[in-house]
Amino acid sequence: MFSRCLFLACCWFAVPGFLVAEEKKPMTLGKIERLDPALDAIIPKEATIEVLAGGFSWSEGPVWVKDGGYLLFSDIPKNMIWKWSAKDGLHAFLKPSGYTGSTKFTGAEPGSNGLAIDARGNLILCQHGDRRLARLEQDKKFVTLVDKYQGKRLNSPNDLVIVSNGDVYFTDPPYGLPGNVKDPGKELDFQGVYRLKPNGEVTLLTSELTRPNGIDLSPDEKTLYVANSDPAQAIVKAYPIKPDGTLGAGQVICDLTADVKAAPNKGLPDGLKVDQRGNIFATAVNGIYILSPQGKLLGKIVTNDKTANCAFGDDGTVLYMTTNHQLTRIKTLTKGKGF
Repeated sequence: MFSRCLFLACCWFAVPGFLVAEEKKPMTLGKIERLDPALDAIIPKEATIEVLAGGFSWSEGPVWVKDGGYLLFSDIPKNMIWKWSAKDGLHAFLKPSGYTGSTKFTGAEPGSNGLAIDARGNLILCQHGDRRLARLEQDKKFVTLVDKYQGKRLNSPNDLVIVSNGDVYFTDPPYGLPGNVKDPGKELDFQGVYRLKPNGEVTLLTSELTRPNGIDLSPDEKTLYVANSDPAQAIVKAYPIKPDGTLGAGQVICDLTADVKAAPNKGLPDGLKVDQRGNIFATAVNGIYILSPQGKLLGKIVTNDKTANCAFGDDGTVLYMTTNHQLTRIKTLTKGKGF
């Protein structure tokens, strides 16, 4: 446990095993890199990146819960979900979150990853260790939504987005398998992007991406964006969504392979979110890349650390970021979808 301590001008208070910044004197990090004048309408010139909490093993999958006014996010190696709010600070929310087996999990990432809230207010989880999408019930028990495709177990569902009609699009790379892509328990010989319908029907939409990861929709729900977290092909693709919910041919709208090679171990295309204007906030090298709907790079939120994912919260203008061992946020001039 960390004892109560003081670091320069920033006060911290203790949560068992964690440091949480007080609201009065927030700790900040990084910078905003402005590459196009259009960014000034998205990120205020005076914006700073605020640190809310730290000490996590690998923070991921944030989602804002409007009903309660709080943020939930995964700590994958610790197999748990944390809850943060401005009113109550940081608290443990759920453990286990992604692996519920009785035997010891031998891999590094057993927990939940991407999280979402459905139309009824239920928490939907991508569970690495259990290799499924699941719904959390009021009694804190899990209900499996999908764990197989054509009779074979999924790899380890990573991220998801829920369509207004109830369909769920999700990605299934191998990161939660103890042996990754070479794991002997891997039953599918590809990494897929899928659609799960409310009636339980699951459809493989594409298997062309080597490491499909972050996923989100355009505001009109006519385009699906998917990040590929492969260092050899670090890209974001845009897929037109057909009237039947399947995908047309994808187009690369952002290729970050050169950036990844120039700064190895500083992050890959991972989670992404889209705002009401269609701008894409895509995690990549050292933070968040902000892209226009057409894929033009407008600027970067530079955290100087691997940043796994992000989510809009509060009134929709605040972007929360799971930044490696920390939870951070920044005020924007836009709003996330659904606010």
